[in-house]
Amino acid sequence: MKLIPVRNIHSSIKEPDTSGEFIIWDLCELLSGRDMVQDLHRHGFYFLLIIENGTGEHTIDFISYPFVARSIYLMRPGQVHKLTLNSNCKGYLLQFTDEFCLSYDITTKQTLKKICQRSYYQTEPEAFERISSLMTAILREISEKKYRYEYAIQINVQLLFVELLRQVHSLTDVTDGRKSYQSERLEEFKALIADHVSDHKQIFWYAERMNLTTYQLNTLSKRALGKSGSELITEYILLEAKRYLLGTTNQVSQISLHLGYEDISYFIRFFKKHTGYSPEAFRNNFK
Repeated sequence: MKLIPVRNIHSSIKEPDTSGEFIIWDLCELLSGRDMVQDLHRHGFYFLLIIENGTGEHTIDFISYPFVARSIYLMRPGQVHKLTLNSNCKGYLLQFTDEFCLSYDITTKQTLKKICQRSYYQTEPEAFERISSLMTAILREISEKKYRYEYAIQINVQLLFVELLRQVHSLTDVTDGRKSYQSERLEEFKALIADHVSDHKQIFWYAERMNLTTYQLNTLSKRALGKSGSELITEYILLEAKRYLLGTTNQVSQISLHLGYEDISYFIRFFKKHTGYSPEAFRNNFK
């Protein structure tokens, strides 16, 4: 069983001069007048692309986002993407690992989780100007390497997280304790699905792990996303199947077993029921 290619931060684009846990590039310098095209792959780190202007396309977990001015594209570890950056792109590229965030307090870590719920942000001019100023400050810190410059970088990254959080949360959203609780429990549910879905596909197992009833977990999911917990489990299974169908040359039988389906015929029927394609047809039509 071949795994989807995973790019780690040390083996991707060579970093300018940091600890290896954080990388920032000015896109004009990175591209140097050339287009950049990356085929489908998976990352073991956070990937944050900030586009001031330019043309290209970013596909994250099979959703395509054509570039528009003042847009931001955020990937968390484990997601798959493919990317076309045309030579006229201006902006910044950030890459950082979970280890980079270890020193952050719990509030900052929760903020990162919240902003990772979205892959695409469209900002207003004023907000983008503030974000661009933060990127300029980080590049200056790396270039000058003054006392505690690593700490200064982390502070600026924290401010970036806050700017992104402001794009999707009004003041009442942020201060609403009930909504905050729902969001945190939902992220816990999603993380459990990602870790255990190959062995556990029934919602009652996840509810038990979260000390909730099945009714409570379904209610939580429906209030937040308009979908039942079982629908979220199904969506993740289909997403992971698509990742492997398009990101590897594995046989359908191997992917089926990897996802916990020993009955390959059942997996094929399950996939076709929800996508309209057999796994092989999906691979042939979308690769």
